Amino acid sequence: MLLTTTSTIEGKVIEQYYGMVSGETIIGANIVRDFLAGIRDIVGGRSGSYEQVLKEAKEEAIREITAQASAMGANAIIGIDLDYETVGGTMLMVTAAGTAVRYR
Repeated sequence: MLLTTTSTIEGKVIEQYYGMVSGETIIGANIVRDFLAGIRDIVGGRSGSYEQVLKEAKEEAIREITAQASAMGANAIIGIDLDYETVGGTMLMVTAAGTAVRYR
């Protein structure tokens, strides 16, 4: 499955548009991770634990759209958009959306 954020696939012809696919992942925050991230906020630096959790959530959302597109008969998803939000102050949501297509 070809995944791209662009609306076209350079050098390829899109034969069929199947429609939008979307996947959402909501992950709960961990009190230990929150505490350590808070310390990093004070002293500076990156929060590796949060980065890993966000990466896993993004990959899960992409797996969801890939499965949906495959079920439709698509071999690519174009125009992929990723969105990150907080939900209720303690949860993180990652949304992936794009258009399932068949190209040759």
